[in-house]
Amino acid sequence: MGLHLMDTRPEQAREALTAIKSASAEALREVRSVLGVLRPEEEAAPRAPAPTVARLDDLTAGAGLPVRTVVEGTARPLPAEVDRAAYRIVQEALTNVRRHAGAGATATVTIGYGGTVVTVEVVDDGVGGPASSEADNGAEGAGNGIAGMRARASALGGTLSAGPVDGGGFRVAVTLPWEGARD
Repeated sequence: MGLHLMDTRPEQAREALTAIKSASAEALREVRSVLGVLRPEEEAAPRAPAPTVARLDDLTAGAGLPVRTVVEGTARPLPAEVDRAAYRIVQEALTNVRRHAGAGATATVTIGYGGTVVTVEVVDDGVGGPASSEADNGAEGAGNGIAGMRARASALGGTLSAGPVDGGGFRVAVTLPWEGARD
């Protein structure tokens, strides 16, 4: 549009190009915001071995709260993107436990190896979250943690549910499928 107006109405071309520049800048800010949720800055320059479910003990040992790890099924290598997403989801869920579950809370991390999926569940026994659908739906007010976990799962064709547990606590459950997986 800007090029077309340049020849016929140069004064309007400037306005059109300014509007395009503004819309492009806003779109770029939105993309950066989404990428910031999916890939926090601390991931930008890795200096340690890649985060994998096989290194989950390192993560849970440094979680700042008692964490029990359970493995269901036979552990096996996962595709890198699935492995990294599972690790980061556990990392974020444990961060949320530390921030929101209250003093003395403990967590259980369960990794389940199915034929075509890996499941991740993080359950804490803390004070729990809001007893509304916001936590499960990813609605406004749910925070970036759950939204980021949901985005990671969704990017791989997976699902995430999150919400308070009856009797107290909070549960994050994720299913991550992968191509080429066998029963």
